Amino acid sequence: MSKKKYIIIGAGLSGLTTAYMLHKSGESDFLILESRDRIGGRILTDNGIDFGATWFHDHHQNVTALLDELKIEKFHQYSKGKSVLVYSTMSPAHYFENDPNSPSAYRIAGGSTAMIEALSKKINKDRIKTGVSVLEIKNNKNHLVINTNNGVYTTEKAIITIPPRIATRINFLPELPNTLHKTMEQTHTWMSNAIKVGLTFKTPFWKNKNLSGTLIGQVGVVTELYDHSDVNNKTFSLMGFVNEGMRDVSAEERKKRILDHLQKYLGDEVLDYLTYEEKDWSQDRDTSCDKIKSIYMSPRYGDPEFSNAYLGGKLIFSGAETSTVYGGYMDGAIYSGLLAAEKVLNN
Repeated sequence: MSKKKYIIIGAGLSGLTTAYMLHKSGESDFLILESRDRIGGRILTDNGIDFGATWFHDHHQNVTALLDELKIEKFHQYSKGKSVLVYSTMSPAHYFENDPNSPSAYRIAGGSTAMIEALSKKINKDRIKTGVSVLEIKNNKNHLVINTNNGVYTTEKAIITIPPRIATRINFLPELPNTLHKTMEQTHTWMSNAIKVGLTFKTPFWKNKNLSGTLIGQVGVVTELYDHSDVNNKTFSLMGFVNEGMRDVSAEERKKRILDHLQKYLGDEVLDYLTYEEKDWSQDRDTSCDKIKSIYMSPRYGDPEFSNAYLGGKLIFSGAETSTVYGGYMDGAIYSGLLAAEKVLNN
């Protein structure tokens, strides 16, 4: 049985932010338990492509402040040239240009994972245990007993940073209030229904054709696509979201339809890709569950139930879905991580 003053459940952006703040305060008696075999949660950069959290804006001050502190560069999403709007399969595509005076979203140099790696280095990777799934959290007078698939831990306080709906898989003793459990079940997990696609190329052929790489599809197999080249313009790629209806066809058929679609609107050069990858978050057990549903309006995050402490004040909730500030965004994840650290240190 391992004993730690604080245990953080989940090594995503929120959990790592809390750990970083504990470390900055001089606290070293903490541990992060992560069920995946990697850190980052829904931040995942593979082959230079962000298959999870990607963009942020000027009003996302928590992201900006953290990047500045970690000395990580940000850069604007490329948007010069003509963009494509596909609004009907029966009509030709509509081409439009973005207002050059309108600021585009930001991306993180080195991919969003750069922020995750920087945080983990600050807190020491020895304080993160991957491949550990929390099965039960039991209140035992002065501490919590956390049973996992890989050992038992005790702690004075635990911080749950995984999506609330995923956290309902944990057995709590005593049981959490019904109102909280119901809220957890009904809180939509950001990214849980998304399918992302990324392609890399030798050259940014779309730029040479005065195309921005942006494609917005009100109909068709690709709903959004953007230039995803790196900050130094050394690697060139396109990344976007796939229509969820494509989940019902085989991987081979889906790839064919996606390539046909992009070829039609961007040109034959699409077929000359170096790599092609997909990420269906609905197939990620740590993100999604059997009861996923598409949500096209912004879901409600930051329910007041998540602001309370439970199991004798020893259990608190954090994470993007719990944040009252920009819930569901990286900024919300960071804000909730900062707040969680403040709560455990000051109570």
